[in-house]
Amino acid sequence: MSWVEGAADSLYSVHHLPYGVFSTRDDASPRIGVRIGDQVLDVRALVSGSSCPGCTTCSALGAANLNPLLAAGSETWGKVRSQLQEALTNVELKATVSQLLTPVSRVIMHMPFTPADYVDFYSSEHHAVNLGKIFRPNGDPLMPNWKHLPVGYHGRAGTLVPSGTEIVRPSGQRRTPEGDLTFGPSARLDIEAEVGFVVGAPSQLGSSVAADGFTEHVFGVVLVNDWSARDIQAWEYQPLGPFLGKSFATSIGTWVTPLDALAAARVPAPVQEPAVLPYLKESDRYGYDITLSVNWNGTEVARPPFAEMYWTPAQQLAHMTVNGASLRPGDFYASGTVSGPQPHQRGSFLELTWSGNEPVTLADGSIRTFLVDGDTVSITATAPGPRGTTIGLGDVTGTIRPAIG
Repeated sequence: MSWVEGAADSLYSVHHLPYGVFSTRDDASPRIGVRIGDQVLDVRALVSGSSCPGCTTCSALGAANLNPLLAAGSETWGKVRSQLQEALTNVELKATVSQLLTPVSRVIMHMPFTPADYVDFYSSEHHAVNLGKIFRPNGDPLMPNWKHLPVGYHGRAGTLVPSGTEIVRPSGQRRTPEGDLTFGPSARLDIEAEVGFVVGAPSQLGSSVAADGFTEHVFGVVLVNDWSARDIQAWEYQPLGPFLGKSFATSIGTWVTPLDALAAARVPAPVQEPAVLPYLKESDRYGYDITLSVNWNGTEVARPPFAEMYWTPAQQLAHMTVNGASLRPGDFYASGTVSGPQPHQRGSFLELTWSGNEPVTLADGSIRTFLVDGDTVSITATAPGPRGTTIGLGDVTGTIRPAIG
């Protein structure tokens, strides 16, 4: 148990310890922090007083973002986590370490890592079936390839933004219901509630990463909101897929939950039928029991279950590299929209309102189909922790601002 007051009953207990990058009014330099309860431990300050100045690990922990730590690999990640837990539970260290804590309310959060590449998947069968029913009501909801490989697209890493960043409504070409071509602000702006995976250890170009190599290469998890302009997307996506309807902004949480913190949340993944090809097989096939909560202007409108995802994070990584594409520290991939079998488990407003035909009434009485300017969406999540505890993934929040011009 941690000596930090309130940490034991927090979603950010010593069993969690997510990493972020923060600054304060008194010290504007971005630096790595670890959240414990309602406090942030200044890791740079912690290692500056260590007995091993100049070592690779201390240098990584003293960096301005997580990329050097990501590159250090899983053995280092495990050692650092153990040392942090020791610092925050050993009462003999309390007098020293407590001086390095800052209340969460007084910190400014930054992008936790510099993204290298970004891939977004489409791995929820419930989401894919819902979209198939909406767009192809008289056909098979799933495309022929869907149960044979994790479908995905290469996104725009430069528009990954940290939680709290305001989202400017995108403009683009779209076709009206009457068939006319027009240009202007998106009228069907949507969200996608997802879980994202931060890659650490690299791989060589020309090699592939097996599904069982997931924990050796992936450092941790964040929540994701893949903002989507559905009207722009509908006009542009055939035959090459998402482009401007997706690339304007994708928000991610600023606290990165280490994979080790989710060990107690592992659950068997859904059965896959037909059988997948050998490169997608896992010796221990599991997903994570993460329950998301989607809040629209303060009203909870959905609770998508990540445990229902058909394709696992390990399979996504294996597929992403099977052609020899290399991994780099800071590579990032997202699960795709998380949706469950029930209407209240749908992770996009396109599904939730059934393409605008079933409006949602919020707590203040306002009615919504898609996002209007001024709307705020916040996605949170919880997962089982060790010894009956619960951990909470850092939220991802964004507010819609009017289109420019």
